[in-house]
Amino acid sequence: MVLTGLDIIASNVPASLKSKRVAVLCHAPSITGGYRHIADVLADAGCRVVALFGPQHGLHGETQDNMIEWEGGTDQSRSLPVYSLYGAHRKPTAEMLKDTEILLIDLQDVGARLYTYIWTVKLCMEAAAEKGIPVLILDRPNPASVMPVDGALLHRSFFTFVGGAEIPLCHRLTIGELALWLREYELPGCDLNVVAMEGWNRNAPFRESKVAWVPPSPNMPTPESTLPYPGTVLAEATNVSEGRGTTTPFELIGAPWMDAHGIISNLGGRNLKGCAFRNHNYIPVFHKYEGELCQGIFIHVTNPRIYKPVETALHIFDAIVSGDGGENFRFLDPPYEYEERLMPFDILAGDEGMREVLSGRRSIEAEVERWREGEALFMKKAEPLLLYPWR
Repeated sequence: MVLTGLDIIASNVPASLKSKRVAVLCHAPSITGGYRHIADVLADAGCRVVALFGPQHGLHGETQDNMIEWEGGTDQSRSLPVYSLYGAHRKPTAEMLKDTEILLIDLQDVGARLYTYIWTVKLCMEAAAEKGIPVLILDRPNPASVMPVDGALLHRSFFTFVGGAEIPLCHRLTIGELALWLREYELPGCDLNVVAMEGWNRNAPFRESKVAWVPPSPNMPTPESTLPYPGTVLAEATNVSEGRGTTTPFELIGAPWMDAHGIISNLGGRNLKGCAFRNHNYIPVFHKYEGELCQGIFIHVTNPRIYKPVETALHIFDAIVSGDGGENFRFLDPPYEYEERLMPFDILAGDEGMREVLSGRRSIEAEVERWREGEALFMKKAEPLLLYPWR
């Protein structure tokens, strides 16, 4: 059984926490193996918690979609101020941190670069460094770590709130390791410590960890949702439905104008490993194509150890464009996640390469080969920062 960072400190809360005024960045999954929330763990241990901060989707996972902001208030059960970092502010202000002596972070990430929680952590690290406040991160499993590193490195000219480090879309790092990367390469002035997990194996499926799965966002209902997500999330930047409005988002994609059977037949000749495709039509109850019948493709990840989610998604989009003949498929224009200028698909993919390959009907193999050099460089740079071995 895996012990998360929170499990480790919950059994014996450090005196250094008890003696400090603590602000906590957390959300619904910030619980122990006994289902106790971090705020209650700290209160029961006699810690002086002065504020709670919440990321995108709210302190309890209330907000459904991207670009739906929420504002803070008061946690009535604990009589604590609650500050939103996905509303009027994405970075803690000096006023929010005025009573803070240590910033404690416990967030469940999902293993895709564009998931915003690590970029909220980055902004918190930046704010804490400016105030001379130490940051302590309680590590949690990456549910997508069992898959290979995959995707283009994010180019610095495409840094946004959905990406602020030169890492691939599917990176295999935990949120603690990502924070160590940020300190090493982006924020060397941050006083950072990470409480590593005990017993976690990067190469094992999430369910083997026995860590309770609490959806970190409304459209991440199961650990299995995180496996195709680093690739199929790119549909958010197109007019293809990413399955929001169904019970299996990101495992299911589609559109009313798609020829699902033709696309699946096309994919069958591409020798894509670790997955299977099945026609699964659906009617979203909200979001894209609400109330319309979509021709859908369900992606079954049959062997995550060899499944490459980004490469697979590139082939899926290529098959969609091939079958559509360019008549219906399109890339969406800005804005996306506070970015008004850059193409949404590019900031998710890492640069303009994938979009240009799809638009120009260029070689998929050459694009994937372009990624591989960057992936190798990323793994080499990450090696000294790892809390858990690659293998």
